[in-house]
Amino acid sequence: MITRRLLRFLGAAFALLAMSFAATPPQTRKAPGKKRYRNSGAAKRAPRAPKVSAATRAEATEGVEEKVANGASIPVENPGALIPFFEQLYRHQSGSLGGPLHMLQYGDSHTAADEWTGDLRDLFQQKFGDGGSGYMLAGRPYKGYRHVSVKTGATRGWRTEGVVGKQSDGLHGLGGISVTASKPHESVYMLAEGEMFELFYLRQPAGGSFDLFDNGELVERVSTEGETAPAYYRYETDPGVHRLEVETTDRAPVRLFGWTADKATGVTYEPLGINGASAAMILEWNQDVLDSNIARRNPGLIALAYGTNEAGRKDWTVETYKEVFTRILERIRRSAPAATILVIGPPDRYIRTRGKGWVALDNVDTIVEAQRQAAMAQGAAFWDLRAKMGGKGAMRQWVLAGMAQYDHVHFTAPGYKLMGEAVFRDLINQYEIFVRAREALAVAKP
Repeated sequence: MITRRLLRFLGAAFALLAMSFAATPPQTRKAPGKKRYRNSGAAKRAPRAPKVSAATRAEATEGVEEKVANGASIPVENPGALIPFFEQLYRHQSGSLGGPLHMLQYGDSHTAADEWTGDLRDLFQQKFGDGGSGYMLAGRPYKGYRHVSVKTGATRGWRTEGVVGKQSDGLHGLGGISVTASKPHESVYMLAEGEMFELFYLRQPAGGSFDLFDNGELVERVSTEGETAPAYYRYETDPGVHRLEVETTDRAPVRLFGWTADKATGVTYEPLGINGASAAMILEWNQDVLDSNIARRNPGLIALAYGTNEAGRKDWTVETYKEVFTRILERIRRSAPAATILVIGPPDRYIRTRGKGWVALDNVDTIVEAQRQAAMAQGAAFWDLRAKMGGKGAMRQWVLAGMAQYDHVHFTAPGYKLMGEAVFRDLINQYEIFVRAREALAVAKP
């Protein structure tokens, strides 16, 4: 018998395969057609910039592209730190390392937009194989949340914890954000391709239960009651498009962290950004939960891309921020001792002042240098994004070129794409050096 859930899934799947990713809200058995889902969508746009002449824009665009191209000559600092990750890539590419290889990127709104991370995901998967969408937050935890390769949504009864400006208990899992519902028939869903799916959630005293559906059919009822600890529900099925839905069953709390969509092989690049975040937020997350969740993903690479929001504070010095950032790197290293850590410095940023108008924010200097010193001391690689985009003061040219938004902080889609291509270019250049050296050593052995 074809259920209403299944019919709705088939329509959504057909739309996905047609490259539209249009998904219709699912129905519940007790209240068909009455659920209202908050679907993932684009982030809020920045104020519109003054008009720029075609000639000025063309000149600025040429200048930006030239600076990014010249950035290839600026070395990745401490490139030797990338070798463990490159070895995994090499073995994966040669077929001696099975399963998908995961890359995680933590960061602020630049990462949360999943623009440059989405481009990085496409580039890595074109070269090393499509390992799936990877990890995404459950439902729609905040306005503007999205993961560009999947469709997600949630009913309105979920409470988000972990966002900037709200106190929390730190039990938020891999991405630092969780959602909780405490009454029946609250749902979250995702629509994605894969064959290995996993739900990350919290087991807790007096926790509620939820039903898991795949393409409208019940898979299993899961209880979250127990001693407080991270928990996982792994579901393996046939490859293809799946609409997974979690629906609460009773008046008891169910807290979800997120879920993963993986394929049998290939690589993933997973965005773990929070709007307005600073790196120090990681220190507020429960260490045991973070350790467990990161170990569950077993990433080969963890990128940290923070600093834009920290640069807005006047009280940081190189010494004080280096001390905090060092603690963050130590925490990540504890959670993933075998992973390569890549620190991506903040981009250039301007602020509006009285009398002088838009001026470059000097505090970016402090954050870049502190991150560089901490990365070197902790054995992480460092990639200087501001230098790659043209150095201090470069943001104005990016705005004129239409590559950055008029807030002089965030980028446009073409700008994020250019950033993603630059990160990939430099990492692959280093990877190819590694491959040549590795194969030369192999030939030289008696």
